[in-house]
Amino acid sequence: MKQVLIIEDDNNIAALERDYLQLNGFKVDIEQEGVSGLKKALLGIYDVVVVDLMLPGKDGYGIVKEIRDKFEIPIIIVSAKNEDIDKIRGLGFGADDYLTKPFSPAELVARIKSHIIRYERLSGKKVALELISHKAMEIQTDSHKVFVNGKEVLLTTKEYELLVFLASNPNIVFTKDQIFSNIWGEDYCGDTATVAVHIQKLRKKIEKDSGNPDYIETIWGTGYRFNS
Repeated sequence: MKQVLIIEDDNNIAALERDYLQLNGFKVDIEQEGVSGLKKALLGIYDVVVVDLMLPGKDGYGIVKEIRDKFEIPIIIVSAKNEDIDKIRGLGFGADDYLTKPFSPAELVARIKSHIIRYERLSGKKVALELISHKAMEIQTDSHKVFVNGKEVLLTTKEYELLVFLASNPNIVFTKDQIFSNIWGEDYCGDTATVAVHIQKLRKKIEKDSGNPDYIETIWGTGYRFNS
């Protein structure tokens, strides 16, 4: 079970983050003060640290820097500070991601899962076998193989990453911006139009009728949802 440390002084936000993460199979600890939060983070037992910037005792920037000096684990900043300079500074200190309050807790969970997968892939750690099954679809994440009705479906890298992201977060509506940020990253030279293109290609490969999809549903005016 993956462990997440939340360093957040707002009880309501911390509890909301914890509840969503626990529902998705994570073990969660909460610290509400900067110094104690950093001390716990440096124990080296966590897979991800989620940290606010404005904290009593020690601010989030210092926490991020000290964690990054010792560990390469994913660090996600969640803050009400929404100026570009704050984001640039936080990422510059070593954070992997930056979410601005208010935010969707489902998006936080999705980003945490995505960063864990990337970290384990880049660090060479073996990712434990995970089988994602929905209806007639089976995704084998260790071998990156997808089967529909027992027949293997060949996907491009981005199509696979898109499918895993959506299938790992069933029944949650994601906007094109959220999907684009999680799959392509904010530094990618492109726009959200590529999301619709990849969804269309993916549907042709996994859906019995791409015009009337069973799995990836379009929520008009909002985005997409994977139906489990």
